[in-house]
This record gives sequence, structure tokens and C-alpha cells, in this order.
Amino acid sequence: MTRNSRHWAIAAAAFLAAAPVLAGCGAGSDAITSMPYTPTEALSVQVKGIAVSQAFFLGPDSGSKLAEGGATPLYLSLLNTTKEADQLMGLGVDPAFGTAKVVSPVNLPVQQRVNVGKPTPTIMIEGLKKPLSGGESIPVQLQFARAGVITLTVPVITRSREFADLPQAPASTAGASPSASASPSPSTSPSAGATDAAPADPSDPAEPTAPATSAP
Repeated sequence: MTRNSRHWAIAAAAFLAAAPVLAGCGAGSDAITSMPYTPTEALSVQVKGIAVSQAFFLGPDSGSKLAEGGATPLYLSLLNTTKEADQLMGLGVDPAFGTAKVVSPVNLPVQQRVNVGKPTPTIMIEGLKKPLSGGESIPVQLQFARAGVITLTVPVITRSREFADLPQAPASTAGASPSASASPSPSTSPSAGATDAAPADPSDPAEPTAPATSAP
């Protein structure tokens, strides 16, 4: 399968209960990698005037797995360093990995840090196509009203240590299952680190489309 034949599913925040899903382009599910990491490591980048810090997907408790069909919430901190307010409108993810869901848009005032995921997860991947143990990396697209699309590769971090009290996505509770081979001891191996954000491939003919919003 070539890069051009893979697609993103973009969940756009709407002001009704449903979040529409639109088609775009991006990396395929083979971009999902599993590598060692330290629990305190999360993605931090600054692109297009948006500073993204402490970005991670919350994985299972140590020694468990998020089973196929479960969900993983996205946690991150956003700082809009531009001169105009912006909004995080949508999340793009390869549909071969799962389905993106955005409950509501995230308002980003100028020079005001906004934490996403606390106290309640509002951006997540549902219907996981494969189990998650922690240590994986998931390529996603964040879609902003003004800044446009920012492509990131976000690590999956186990729900332990400083992350032990964070709430999981509601659908992931039933999907959690014990892992026979997992070790409860935390990994201290160095991580490959955060990947720099990059724009969508300009040679791909199916560029991500803007998220839909409901009519008043």
C-alpha cells in the first residue's frame, strides 16, 4: 500500500452531540511504532504559533492492556502565541487505528495556556483496532480554525506514577485487560523522543478538509 492510498479520519468538534468525520490524507497505520520510553516523557513542539506541550495518549494501568475496541484519551497543553484567538476544532487519525472523537472545540485565547483532558477527557481515539500496552506512538493531525493542520506523533504513556490519577476515556474501562507478559516495573530505557511536527504531504492529492460545523 502506498502513502497516497492511506487516509485520515478527522473528527471535527460540533456544537451538537455528534462529531462529524471527514476524510483527508496522512501516514498509515504502519507508522505506529512501539519503543521504550520514560513515563515522564511527552511530546512538546511549537508550530504555526501554537505551543504544544506534555502531549500524550493515556494508556492502560501498568501490567494491563487497552484491548481492541477500547479508547484512549489525548492529554496536552496548548498555548496560542499568535496575536489572534484560535480554536482546536478536530483530530485526525488513521481509521486503520481507530476513530477520532472531539466532544467540543477548544478555545485558545491569546497567550493563555489551556490544558486539554482535565478534569474530563474530551478528545480521544475510540474503537481501537489493536491493543495498547503503553510505549507506542500514534501519528495524528490537530486541526485548528486559524493555524490549520498540525501533524504530530504522540506517545502512549501508561497510567502510572504521575499519571496514575488521570481519568481514562469512558469506553476504555471495559476494554482493559490484564497482560500475561507485561512487567509491573517501569521502564527506564531512553525514548526515541518527540518527532517534529510537519505539514501534510503536499504531493498527496487528498488533503485534509476543514471540519464541518453545524448551522445555527
